[in-house]
Order: sequence, then C-alpha cells, then structure tokens
Amino acid sequence: MQSPAALPESPPPSSPELPTRGGWWAVCLCAAWCGTCGVYRPLFDELARAHPEVRFEWVDIEDDSDIAGDLDVETFPTLLIADGERALFLGPLLPQAPVLARLLTSLQAAAPGSAGAGGEAQQVFERVRTARGA
Repeated sequence: MQSPAALPESPPPSSPELPTRGGWWAVCLCAAWCGTCGVYRPLFDELARAHPEVRFEWVDIEDDSDIAGDLDVETFPTLLIADGERALFLGPLLPQAPVLARLLTSLQAAAPGSAGAGGEAQQVFERVRTARGA
C-alpha cells in the first residue's frame, strides 16, 4: 500500500498590517547644537531597544544635509515616521519617549487605510532609506 503524497506546505498568509518593504521607521531629524536633541537622544535610543520591530535612525540635518534636502526644520526634534513604504508623519514632537511610543502605536494601528504625510515627507523618507542602506 502506498502512502498518500504529502501536500506541499502553503506559505503563511501575508498580514496587511505589516509593511512589505523594510518595516517601520522612526527617524529623528536633529542638530548637534540643539540642547533638546541632546537630552532626547538617550530616550530615543531607549525606545529603539524597546521596539526592535521599528528601525530607529538619528539624522543630524547639518551633517547629513543631503538627507534633509530642502526641508526647513524649524522645531527640534522633528520626527519622520514611515511604514516602510510611505511616510505617515513628519513634524515636531515633544521630546518625550511616551509621546513617540503612542504616535507609533496609533500609526501602526491605522496604517493600512491611512493617507501618507505628503510629498515632502515622502521625499525625505526616500532619501533616509537610500542613505541608510535599506
């Protein structure tokens, strides 16, 4: 008696909540001379350790002026949040780790149907992604 042929395993279903390329990004646009950014950096790094599913990047807009491009950052810190494909948020944020954590959570929950943050934000995200090798 022959044993039944094994059925090939089907790949796991893709989740609409997960971005298809590169995962979530949290990018802090800062400047070395900014005292607030200096205080925020350890909190940002701590949040990065607490959220390994998100890629955290620190971008000094003067050292990496090619990344910032023509973006006029008036308030520090300015955060860019992207789902791996689309920039979903670009703007100043209170320099408190819980504020960024709540923003990430709310954007991740709304990501599948939410609109992007606009052309300028998308261009900055594309430059960050290119410069940081993703």
